[in-house]
Amino acid sequence: MTLRVLICDDHLIVRQGIKQILAEAEDLRVMGEAANGPDALRLTRAGRESGEGPDVVLLDIAMPQRDGLDVLKALKTEFPKLPVLMLSTYPDRQYAVRSLKLGAAGYLNKSADSEQMIDAIRLVARGQLFITPSVAELLAGAVGAGGRKAEDDQPLHERLSHREYQVFQLLAGGRSVGEIAEQLSLSPNTVSTYRTRVLEKTGVRNDVELALFAVRMDLLQP
Repeated sequence: MTLRVLICDDHLIVRQGIKQILAEAEDLRVMGEAANGPDALRLTRAGRESGEGPDVVLLDIAMPQRDGLDVLKALKTEFPKLPVLMLSTYPDRQYAVRSLKLGAAGYLNKSADSEQMIDAIRLVARGQLFITPSVAELLAGAVGAGGRKAEDDQPLHERLSHREYQVFQLLAGGRSVGEIAEQLSLSPNTVSTYRTRVLEKTGVRNDVELALFAVRMDLLQP
């Protein structure tokens, strides 16, 4: 059986590299490429309607217009059984657990070798989770012996919702409320509300302290 793979990454050279990797496997075929979030959703929907949709979606975290985590949420809402393997250049601790909580079938750093990527695609296509040892360690830290850790034991940034974390990242990166509103297609008032929640949950007083918190926790995007 040939597995159809949709590659979603905004860098052409990365997509070309992944295509070369997948060409080494006779049972894998690239059925499409997306350079932004909306295209990833459009190609998946169109493929599903035609009966030639992806069996696995390779989805970059840092997608333009609509980021990878937003796309992941939409895909899992519309196609709950579709395996989505997240790709990232960010350290695992920034997004791995968050991605898995949103329904990702696995999280793979782009520094992984070609064999690991091929194995990961085959594994998630069979309905299994792909978890590297480093991600397994993060998951163990996020879950206590009796279940999920009590909120008081969680790192402050892990208490943020997905949207709050997006706003947190952008604020820490020096973006204004207006710029964030435009990027996330939200009203400035809504972004201000999220900003207030982020400051409260992280225990800082302003954007400067928020940026310092992000640096201290190594959470700034490259």
